[in-house]
Amino acid sequence: MPGSGNHKLIASNRRARYNYNVLETYEAGIVLTGSEIKSVRAGKVNIADSYAVEKDGEIVLINSHISLYRQSSYSNHNPTDERKLLLAKKEINKLIGKVNIEGFSLVPTRMYFKKGKAKIEIAVAKGK
Repeated sequence: MPGSGNHKLIASNRRARYNYNVLETYEAGIVLTGSEIKSVRAGKVNIADSYAVEKDGEIVLINSHISLYRQSSYSNHNPTDERKLLLAKKEINKLIGKVNIEGFSLVPTRMYFKKGKAKIEIAVAKGK
C-alpha cells in the first residue's frame, strides 16, 4: 500500500470509492516529461476528475491535471495532456476486455512514488 515503507503518496482520488464499486486494482507506471515530474515531486497533481481509456492498444490517462512548473521556460508541458500508462501487454489486454465487453470503467485511485518512480493505481470499477 502507498504511504507505507518505500511509498510516498502524491495524490489520491477519494471520490472514486464513493462513486464506484472497485473490483480490482492495478499498479501502472506513468510516462512524464521533465517539467511534469518536477511538478509531481512538488505535489501539484489532481487526479479527482480523471479516468483511463484504451487508445491504439495502450491505456491512456485522460483529464489528470499536473500544474505547470514555474521554473521551466520554453519546455513546459500542457497541464491536462493525455499521459500514457505503462502496463504489461497481458494486463492491457485484460483491461481492454473488461472495459469494452463488460462495461467497467478505469479510474485512478492514487498516485505515489515507489523506489523513486511515479506510479498510479488504476481501479477497475463499476459506477454506482
